[in-house]
Amino acid sequence: MTKTDTSSPEQVLPTPSHTVGPFYGYALPFRGGEEIAPLGHPDTVTVHGYVLDGAGEPLPDALVELWGPRPDGTVPQVDGSIRRDPATGGYLGRNGVEFTGWGRIQTDADGHWYARTLRPGTRGRGAPYLSVCVFARGLLVHLFTRIYLPGDEAALAADPLLTRVGERRDTLIAVEEGPAAYRFDIRLQGEGETVFLEYQ
Repeated sequence: MTKTDTSSPEQVLPTPSHTVGPFYGYALPFRGGEEIAPLGHPDTVTVHGYVLDGAGEPLPDALVELWGPRPDGTVPQVDGSIRRDPATGGYLGRNGVEFTGWGRIQTDADGHWYARTLRPGTRGRGAPYLSVCVFARGLLVHLFTRIYLPGDEAALAADPLLTRVGERRDTLIAVEEGPAAYRFDIRLQGEGETVFLEYQ
């Protein structure tokens, strides 16, 4: 057995940091990931926006994951977001009936993303929200945030997280653009940076 001399700088080179890209774009996106709501459901809302870097430029290769409860606030306990054909292994798509509450969306060439999901219901003492996870080039660790939908100002005013972030609360509240349509841009850093959460 030979021993390697690790005291010499010529023998040991630093390992570069790993980011989540660019390889996640090959295996993680799936067709129909943005269509979370069952077809024709009356509580369907569309949420869309851009993922922007520190200079305000859109990222064409980011991934946005969303999770949300049903309109009555209960958390779905069903499988079926990524169904596969048992014979070919190919992706079958959602069944169009079950609501899993989860979706994964890849930004397009302009850094834009959208999802059709159900309006989230209240859980606990906070205002209803969608949970978000962002993957993008240059990120060593994916980022977590929330999307609150406007409408119930009393609930938003009393929400514990929105109260804690003070003036930055607007970075967590989507902008209503029309009936059941909301815009939510995710700014990774810089002016207007979205509030990100750390779970411990």
